[in-house]
Amino acid sequence: MSREPRIDAYIANAPPFARPILEKVRDRVHDVVPDVEEAMKWSAPGFTLDGKILLIMASFKAHAALNFWRGQEIGDGSPKAGAMGQFGKLTSIDDLPADADLDALIREAAELSRKAPVSRKTKHEPKPAPELHPEFAAALAKAPKAKAVLDGFPPSAQRDYFEWISEAKQDATRQKRIATAVEWLTEGKRRHWKYQNC
Repeated sequence: MSREPRIDAYIANAPPFARPILEKVRDRVHDVVPDVEEAMKWSAPGFTLDGKILLIMASFKAHAALNFWRGQEIGDGSPKAGAMGQFGKLTSIDDLPADADLDALIREAAELSRKAPVSRKTKHEPKPAPELHPEFAAALAKAPKAKAVLDGFPPSAQRDYFEWISEAKQDATRQKRIATAVEWLTEGKRRHWKYQNC
């Protein structure tokens, strides 16, 4: 049974009410899945099997949380507590399920990890290439430095300018935005330059 020193330290620094909860979960996981590995995941104690996360536990000021990584696929599958894990806000060891029930969930999570492929999120269709408004293109043709800066930006930064100009409802607004865009681009600025490094 390998113990991660950072998890030892995490538990030692947890609020007093949370320590027994975290220690019990840790012991149950090691008893049920002897080849489990401990790892810190997002600054919280986690348990992995063959590199796949089984569960993560965490302590906060007033509660602890236990979250099975693929919790919607084990037990009855109902999302019980959202971000706080399958058991809600744990404030004492009595909030944990009985050992037999907890062990069954741990065992089921381990079997799922060993046998089932990792569920994949559905990929979204890529956004269509942003279109350069003809009036903006004409203004850039007269300002080669601004065009060179825009061409050097990644597609997302280019899209910021293209959409900002295309979304103008009135011609006067569009002309003002084009003039501002050319000025900012000449200075090497992205569309949202005011918010960078904040």
